[in-house]
Amino acid sequence: MPGFMPASTSRQTTSPSGQAQTLAQEGYIDTLNQALKKVPVWPLYALALVPAALLFWKALSGAAGPDPVRTLEHGLGSDALKFLIASLVVTPLRERVGINLLRFRRMIGLTAFFYVVLHFSAWLVFDRQFAWAAILADLTKRTYIIVGMVGLLLLIPLAISSNDAMVRRLGAINWRRLHMLAYPAAALAVGHYLWLVKTWTFEPLAYAFVVALLLLYRLLPKVKPAAKARTRMRASS
Repeated sequence: MPGFMPASTSRQTTSPSGQAQTLAQEGYIDTLNQALKKVPVWPLYALALVPAALLFWKALSGAAGPDPVRTLEHGLGSDALKFLIASLVVTPLRERVGINLLRFRRMIGLTAFFYVVLHFSAWLVFDRQFAWAAILADLTKRTYIIVGMVGLLLLIPLAISSNDAMVRRLGAINWRRLHMLAYPAAALAVGHYLWLVKTWTFEPLAYAFVVALLLLYRLLPKVKPAAKARTRMRASS
């Protein structure tokens, strides 16, 4: 029984050389975190839009292949999923590795939402060309479009509440609960992608694997975060 284990077996020991190596690695992480604090956030919004600008330029210039609309749609959707996954990676990266990207998470999440909106708009404007009868038929009969639309709807309250005023209005606990919707939204985005491509190639399977790992991480019991572990180790040394 854990409560009656001898102290020598219940306490993990670390050799001096192993502890020194761990502290050196943590020193590198702390240096990286200090450098990240100096990176301004607002210019990153413009930098994150460069892939979208390139996709639109290729579509309009004829450099997107024989089906520029399809290339534009898929490119925007793929980038949206990448940014959405990146926003979810921030928490485990901080808790397990110690790299702190929290100040960039809002930017990454809002960029993901913006790409989702661009993806939907490209389908609405260029693909369906505002043919509302066809649009309504797609939204009621095509499973991958229904799944994608539900994912978009889940992201709307997250985008609206991604500001300090909404955090204060909702309270930190309620705000965090609301933003847990990002996980089912990511799962729906992967489902939308898999249904759309209908092929088991590396890219969609990689997205599915990463999102599954993130969902599993969120559902598993929490263990001691890396940041707290470093603080305790330094205190003991």
